[in-house]
Amino acid sequence: MPPTRQNGTPAYKRIQESILKRIEAGQLKPGDAVDSERELARLHSVSLMTARHALAGLEREGMVERRRGSGTFVAPPKIHFNKLMSFTEQLASRGLVGSSRVVSCTIIEEQPEISARLALPSGTRLLRIERLRLGSDEPFALETVYLSATAFPGLTRARLERSSLFSELEREYGVNLAHADEEIDATSADHRIADLLCVPRGAPLLRIRQVIFSSSGEATLYVLGLYRSDRHSLLIRRFR
Repeated sequence: MPPTRQNGTPAYKRIQESILKRIEAGQLKPGDAVDSERELARLHSVSLMTARHALAGLEREGMVERRRGSGTFVAPPKIHFNKLMSFTEQLASRGLVGSSRVVSCTIIEEQPEISARLALPSGTRLLRIERLRLGSDEPFALETVYLSATAFPGLTRARLERSSLFSELEREYGVNLAHADEEIDATSADHRIADLLCVPRGAPLLRIRQVIFSSSGEATLYVLGLYRSDRHSLLIRRFR
């Protein structure tokens, strides 16, 4: 039975919107059970196939989890790495409030590998900023950013706790970030990282190394990010 439409909206979309509204309103929280396929079909006067299609779509988007033999539940919030955005922008796209706590902010030298990634001389003074990234006050990631201390004077701990680094670079230094080259692999949390991210020692983490380029093509930031695997997913579209 094909999905019926109401005011031009497919039935499965209406089911998804009704569930998302309840999540956004706080009526359904992570871990709460979502109505079964049969119940959704009854409530929305659609076929079981349409209700199943609606839930499958929400599962692909990371909004719900379907557990065999148990039912469907609201998933913990996840960030999808499918666009170059600041952490604040990423969380806002998922309806979460993002914030940062600067763990350390220091000037370092003699980092030839990092300097090379930024196309800088090996002895360049670098600003190293380590930040704990929070979503609704819950640790999501630990990111360490490296950039030229000479090119970006005045970046301070206080300023970076109040606003997005991307916004600071654009507003105060006239730098617009355009694209990133990334290396992605998996690692596990050591004792220090586990404490900061509030995960068990040895918990799986997604590790992403990024060189972020400005719109003029200059390597501007090198970022080493350690992301909780239960709060992030990587979406890849492949073509044949």
